[in-house]
Amino acid sequence: MSRKRALIADTFCLTKRRRCAADSVTGKSQADGAADIRSSLQYLMTLFSRKLFNDSLPPVVLKHQLYSLHNDKTSVDKQVNELRENGELLMFQLGFDSEAFALVFAEDYRTKVLQGEAGIETLGTVEKFLAKLIPGCSDLSFNKEQMLKEFLFTDPEITQLVKSGVLTVRDAGSWWLSIPNSGKFIKYFIKGRKAVLGMVKKSKYGEILKTELEGRRTTSQVKFQMKYHIHDIMGAELVECIQTTSGTLLRCVDGNVN
Repeated sequence: MSRKRALIADTFCLTKRRRCAADSVTGKSQADGAADIRSSLQYLMTLFSRKLFNDSLPPVVLKHQLYSLHNDKTSVDKQVNELRENGELLMFQLGFDSEAFALVFAEDYRTKVLQGEAGIETLGTVEKFLAKLIPGCSDLSFNKEQMLKEFLFTDPEITQLVKSGVLTVRDAGSWWLSIPNSGKFIKYFIKGRKAVLGMVKKSKYGEILKTELEGRRTTSQVKFQMKYHIHDIMGAELVECIQTTSGTLLRCVDGNVN
């Protein structure tokens, strides 16, 4: 008998984590440097459904999705940090899970933010913020002293940045860097993850071949491409990944399912 868990706990709060074996779509099992990680990010971003958001969001990848393509988690983290430090990549804390970090190419972020700000009074302040942020700032959040003394923003300008959505309140006197209009993305992502995990759990013995799951039709709960969610549940270790002669088998981490 498998232990029953609440749906949210099933999806986001698993305490027993198991590493997946690599199953790289690109044929690479190890991170060989920033070029490898950049290539993997570009591949994952092709799975992002731009039309779902009327092309208002930059392509978003979860950092742990990279772990489904590369064995060496430490190397992935190192290369991601290098891309952030040189201004190519931005990282965001999404809020629904302390381990869920979104990755967006800086230029894609700049383009979509400015597109959304066109003709709005906050445009000048947002442009100033992006000019200071993108050249190499790797912070996930900013405190008031940093905003006032390092970035030289006034209190009214900080309010404008929050209004525009590039900052969201973390707590009194600090703010997270954020992706404007990302609420719908988070909503669809959570629902999709639950639904795809449910497909694995409802399969015979609580396991299914990755190729078979990729071929499943999406439902009303799964807005993204199936592969996008499969890289998520593999990278987040919400399923076991077992190499077989028929391909990678995804198995529910709770074992057999009734």
